[in-house]
Amino acid sequence: MTEANDRSDAAHGIEGVLLANRDRIIRFLTVRGAGDAAEDLFQDLWMRLTERHSGPLADPLSYVMRAANNLMLDRYRSVRQSQLRDKAWGEASAVQKPGAEAVLISREQLAMTERAIAATGDRPAHIFRRFRFDGVLQRDIAAEMGISISTVEADLRKVYAALAAVRRQFDAS
Repeated sequence: MTEANDRSDAAHGIEGVLLANRDRIIRFLTVRGAGDAAEDLFQDLWMRLTERHSGPLADPLSYVMRAANNLMLDRYRSVRQSQLRDKAWGEASAVQKPGAEAVLISREQLAMTERAIAATGDRPAHIFRRFRFDGVLQRDIAAEMGISISTVEADLRKVYAALAAVRRQFDAS
């Protein structure tokens, strides 16, 4: 009896709205420009909305769709900022040539970074390279490797934590 009550409680919450309208939300994200990343963005939306402890909503579907639209706006701004930064970096690097000392420091930092990635293990390192270098979606990596998306995410978090530690070492020196 408790199991049935748990299911009906979940059906009335934000999770229920997300599950019931999953295809609609993914289509919305796709039309807004997410393309193949719509599934990943849906997962981000799920995480954002289920982590918040909000009270009852008058129109939960409207709330979810507005949050999806805001997610797409954040994505657009991020991509735009990245393009501007890449353009500025490209212009700056065309003007300046790194000195021998900078080249040596960069090589040392690269080696430290590669060691940190390798230290996380074979699977996390492989997942990180497939996701970041090859541009493979998390769901596709999970399917390729026969693991869940949450395992892919956990392995990526493990690598990102190792990279953050390396970054702190760079900043300290």
